[in-house]
Amino acid sequence: MAVPFSLCRPAVLGLALLILECGCSLASEIPLGSKLVAGQDASWVSDNGTFAFGFSPDINSRNQFQLTIWFHQLPGDRTVVWSANRQQLSFSSVNENLNRNYPVNKGAVLELDSSGNLVLTDQRTTVWTSNTSGRGVTRAAMLDSGNFLLYGINDSPIWQSFSHPSDTLLPNQPLSASLELTSTVSHSRGGYYSLKMLQQRTSLSLGLTYSLPELSEKHFSNYSYWSGPEISNVTGDIVAILDDAGSFGIMYGESFIGAVYVYKNDGDNGSLSSNVNQNRSTSPSTLRRLTLETNGNLRLYRWDNDLNGTRQWVPEWAAVSSPCDIAGTCGNGICSLDRSKTNVSCKCLPGTSKDGNEGQCFADKSLAANCDSQHGSPKSEYKIQVVQQTNYYFSDSSVIANYSDVRTLSSCGDACLTACECVASVYGLREEKPYCWVLRSLEYGGFEDTASTLFLKVSDKGSYNPGNTRHSGDSSGGSSRHEKIMVIPIVLSMALLIALLCFLLYYSLNKRRTLRRAMESSQIFSGAPMNFTYRDLQHRTANFSQLLGTGGFGSVYKGSLGDGTLVAVKKLDRMLPHGQKEFITEVNTIGSMHHMNLVRLCGYCSEGSQRLLVYEFMKNGSLDKWIFPSFKSRDRFLDWPTRFRIAIATAQGIAYFHEQCRDRIIHCDIKPENILLDENFNAKVSDFGLAKMMGREHSQVVTMIRGTRGYVAPEWVSNRPITVKADVFSYGMLLLEIVGGRRNLDMSFDAEEFFFPGWAYKELTTGSPKNVADRRLEWAVEETELIRALKVGFWCIQDEVVLRPSMGEVVKMLEGSIEVQMPPMPQTVEEIIEEGLEHVYKAMKREFNHLSSASSNLNPSTSNATFSCSSMSPR
Repeated sequence: MAVPFSLCRPAVLGLALLILECGCSLASEIPLGSKLVAGQDASWVSDNGTFAFGFSPDINSRNQFQLTIWFHQLPGDRTVVWSANRQQLSFSSVNENLNRNYPVNKGAVLELDSSGNLVLTDQRTTVWTSNTSGRGVTRAAMLDSGNFLLYGINDSPIWQSFSHPSDTLLPNQPLSASLELTSTVSHSRGGYYSLKMLQQRTSLSLGLTYSLPELSEKHFSNYSYWSGPEISNVTGDIVAILDDAGSFGIMYGESFIGAVYVYKNDGDNGSLSSNVNQNRSTSPSTLRRLTLETNGNLRLYRWDNDLNGTRQWVPEWAAVSSPCDIAGTCGNGICSLDRSKTNVSCKCLPGTSKDGNEGQCFADKSLAANCDSQHGSPKSEYKIQVVQQTNYYFSDSSVIANYSDVRTLSSCGDACLTACECVASVYGLREEKPYCWVLRSLEYGGFEDTASTLFLKVSDKGSYNPGNTRHSGDSSGGSSRHEKIMVIPIVLSMALLIALLCFLLYYSLNKRRTLRRAMESSQIFSGAPMNFTYRDLQHRTANFSQLLGTGGFGSVYKGSLGDGTLVAVKKLDRMLPHGQKEFITEVNTIGSMHHMNLVRLCGYCSEGSQRLLVYEFMKNGSLDKWIFPSFKSRDRFLDWPTRFRIAIATAQGIAYFHEQCRDRIIHCDIKPENILLDENFNAKVSDFGLAKMMGREHSQVVTMIRGTRGYVAPEWVSNRPITVKADVFSYGMLLLEIVGGRRNLDMSFDAEEFFFPGWAYKELTTGSPKNVADRRLEWAVEETELIRALKVGFWCIQDEVVLRPSMGEVVKMLEGSIEVQMPPMPQTVEEIIEEGLEHVYKAMKREFNHLSSASSNLNPSTSNATFSCSSMSPR
């Protein structure tokens, strides 16, 4: 995620937001007395024509207008980046009416009057002003950077649009701790989203919040659903900035001496300071904008002049990947995703109603308990309604109590029923320990979560149970006699029907397929991987005819879905001793993991002894086919930038399931064969068949030896406790192989070089690191990145677990965010060198020749093959 780094050049400017505009030319000079009239299609345009300042038609009415800044020369509807008179529900200003602005009518006038005040009037009523009267304003200008300025004497900026952002941040537009981006107010949701600095007691971070007005007071309650990097104990100014290259981050400290990236564009070779520290009034060569959308997501866009023959905005990055991770997406209802994980459906809670236009849910007054603080509310007037597999977003102000000693699930519902102010309670598990939050309000919406249960307090009047309808009527002697006549055949018919149903039930319970499907359906929740039948996968793979590869746990075949989407179907040959229920549970856990550097699990099959997993298809196959030369892949070759990018992406994927998942996961089999490459050579970690789930509260877990020879950590062999640091060791061995383009143990080399870690460490310490890079690169490497990769690799393969960095630290070290010290020689490497490389080489050569001769009759071309041997594992 965020990667801290040190800036090599201090910034000279302080928080005078954009003094960087001061040295600009007199771009599109606008003198005092200039006017614009709504509806006349006139505007003040920047010198190069990139931006325009003027009136834009309101999206809801062509006869109403908003005062805006927009991209002037782009085709299609105007892309607005700033607005003065849009609706903003802010009660903090002295003049509330000027902050509750609405679109103006045709004929409204914007004037830069003789006093230096920019004033918008509609039908002789002032609806917006810059409040710069009497401050010495001499002129205005629309700059090529998208900033509209009012200048004073000596071209000093008096007022600028960059200091009053709306919902969009442009390149080089600082967002200080006192400013925020706000989305357009959603009438269906009743609130708005904002991007701002979140101040904690000892730290500060950039966050997205969903704000709702309190019912009784003129202020907003809010909930933060996404936060960027946390900055602790900061002194000095802080600004968020989008640079010209499309990277977004935070600069902080005295004269901005530090910075962190929230998102770094792959093509950005500079730093955040390189843009901010320059006085700019021009627009960058590539048009970009960072917009807080009405759906609550922060998204970075880039203008593409030729995307499949069209010109349009292309999204480059989004803060939130899943729409249901955003509070308020469904009002106060429950958000769920379809199987594509992109389309949202909303389900209202009992006691709420759905808005007809946008489908969000609103609370009904009957949902809230009528609580008398003096006498309480009678328990008999209410009941608890259970909403399974549901969690809820809530703020601290809505919490009545949190119970961590609840013994049963129903106890959490009882806690709400007995609490006077409670309207709902949420039960779940955190680090395998139960919790129960008792809430006085439901505002920000809920989401599907298999580990949580929501309890609602509702009125016990039967209004939520359609089957609880009572009928009344008169009875007469005739009707009573008729009922007595009919009762005997009715009873006999019912008895016969019950007997028939019992027989059918007994018969169905003995059918294994019916039982199995019932069990599977009880395990599947919305958004989980698809359940395929074995026959269906036979059809999709042409009876498993196209083999992609084999691994320790099975073979992988190429297949396609009904819509033509290619998939890789892994047929598991050796299964861990899991039952069907446990297998489906583990599949759902893997399927819930979504990261750009993890191979996505699309579906599964579980029939009898058959266990298959369906993954997304990776066009360029596994990494080993690209870094290890062979007679089959001599034309496959990766340049240094691609290798280094793959190394970082792989580390990011491992760091995700180590540090960012609800349940920490140990992969146990990190190796080149389990790193897959898509059509753009983006690396994704695959094969979680060996993964071992580990709760966050467990620091270690001991289990049987797993993994692949040559990559297993020393603790496997020495029977020490296994932690996520075992994956770090495997990654270190993988990283060295990416650098060297060869196996760490390769008998085709001589005695000095056959053991790559030992030889590479020697070359690194003697100042010749380029010697160890893949010889096919012909020294075309970035030496600083090469040295950094080697150092990180040797830190990762240290024998002592405490010396190995976490995968999050590995990412930061590779990206250059933190300095990498020279690691000590790993103990295992040192022992092999002390034993004598010549002696070890001869022993390994004999074993290699034995293996080669045993397989020569099957494949003569294997005489130059490389291999990993268990005897080279740390002792």
